[in-house]
Amino acid sequence: MPGQLVLVDDEPGLREAVQAYLEDSGFVVNTASNAKEGWELVQQKLPDLVITDVMMPQVDGYQFLKQLREDPRFQSLPVVFLTAKGMTGDRIQGYAAGCDAYLPKPFDPDELVAIVTRLLKQRESLKASGGSGDAPDVADMARQIAEIRAILMQRGAIAQSTPSVKLDFTPREQSVLDLVVDGLMNKEIARRLETSVRNVEKYVSRLFSKTGTNSRTELVRFALENGLITSS
Repeated sequence: MPGQLVLVDDEPGLREAVQAYLEDSGFVVNTASNAKEGWELVQQKLPDLVITDVMMPQVDGYQFLKQLREDPRFQSLPVVFLTAKGMTGDRIQGYAAGCDAYLPKPFDPDELVAIVTRLLKQRESLKASGGSGDAPDVADMARQIAEIRAILMQRGAIAQSTPSVKLDFTPREQSVLDLVVDGLMNKEIARRLETSVRNVEKYVSRLFSKTGTNSRTELVRFALENGLITSS
């Protein structure tokens, strides 16, 4: 699957080798030797995926990922971590920070290609289904917030009933649902729950699936009409 990538690594030999292998596999690869250059490249190229080393001078991979996730354009951008640190605790830290895959060095380049291909396919599937695989439309997000707030103003007028089908939410799903109903967007929910935006997106997707809704406004109305909210 062709795609445009940004590769960030401060080791010239590894960077060139990985770039060559990915290009031989059909990808367009833009490279940077540090996170500052990587950030500039990401803004210029708007890539489909970022591959970054974790252990870099000045700005490490975790800080770089945080910078990406704080920008609405890149909250859903797939990020793969490459690192010499392969301990379980390090992998957990990487996933908690919001990376999509974690590949410890030395690695098989075919495995990296397989990971990149899988993530790009997932991104395309999200786009096709109207999900958040692409940069969010800020105007559309603002419209959704306005609609949600309008629904909240009518909360007292919406008849609440017991759902015809019992819905079993996990505690975290329930927390996310309550905050969606309160009008918070993913970035705000992530900050409130001290988790990554990517994790919040996954919970919101699960809520859509469990409730049979397709948008935040539909989800809010469904939750209010069926008395699914635990917050005041």
